[in-house]
Amino acid sequence: MKKFLLLVSISIGIFTNAQDVKKDSVVVDTVKHWSVLGKNSLMINQSAFSNWAGGGANNVGWLAGVNYNITYEKDKDLWENVIVLNYGQNNTSGLGVRKTQDVINVSTNYGRQFSKSWYLSSGASFQSQFAPGYEDGNNPKAKKLSNFMAPGYLNLGMGITYRPHDNLTVTLRPINARWTFVLDKELQVAGTYGLKADGDSSLLQVGFLGTAIYTLKLMENVNLTNTASVFSNYLDRPDRLVLAYGAVLSLKVNKFLSSNITMDVLYDHNQIEKTQLKQTLGIGIAYTLDNGVKRSDRKDSQWWLNKK
Repeated sequence: MKKFLLLVSISIGIFTNAQDVKKDSVVVDTVKHWSVLGKNSLMINQSAFSNWAGGGANNVGWLAGVNYNITYEKDKDLWENVIVLNYGQNNTSGLGVRKTQDVINVSTNYGRQFSKSWYLSSGASFQSQFAPGYEDGNNPKAKKLSNFMAPGYLNLGMGITYRPHDNLTVTLRPINARWTFVLDKELQVAGTYGLKADGDSSLLQVGFLGTAIYTLKLMENVNLTNTASVFSNYLDRPDRLVLAYGAVLSLKVNKFLSSNITMDVLYDHNQIEKTQLKQTLGIGIAYTLDNGVKRSDRKDSQWWLNKK
């Protein structure tokens, strides 16, 4: 009888231990290496006037946007992909429809960790716009300034990436090829976007590219996302830097309502020899998709929080 009870006890112990191992293995298996954070938004703005002594024109506008960050993190591998698509218009009484926002920005960056927060990296980025742009808003009778792939920018480069946490990513590429495409024949004029001769459809530059993304939580449901980049052409006037800065202030009302204020500053000698500035404000519907937990979001990897 004693031998029987001893055998039962051993069997129960083995079974319990096996269940614990199985439970732990399930926890490990549920860790996702892919994470998707995306924001889909539709913003509306409108103004109406009737016998208003101060004057003004009735107008209504809209702005649609998609902003996705798709990241793969496993062991020493880090692969981050960003997709930003924005387009908006405004219809003003007496002036007609004008474009207010037009952005295509897609980038990918792969890094292999060689030290804490540091990665050897390589990547590519593409920027352009959806529709033609004119000197007088969207008026096709005015002088055309831009179009889809006119300009279009393609960057390919290698360097290092510093990423201590999800809110800060800095990439430095001392080797970077930058192609400028002007595929609209009306805009293929020497000097336009740096083209060397009439009829040229592209321009190749080789130089240094630095980019940074920093997200700051100002208060609950209020975030400020900063992006910046600098490019220097080794082959022609490296002192003429291409500088860009963008800021997006997001104010979340609830799960579906939010407000965005954006500001973009750009200086590119090949476009115009002046600082360019753009600002937008929108209130509307926004839906955020958050699927998966990034490796650097997990508490066991947030070493900087415990750093004294």
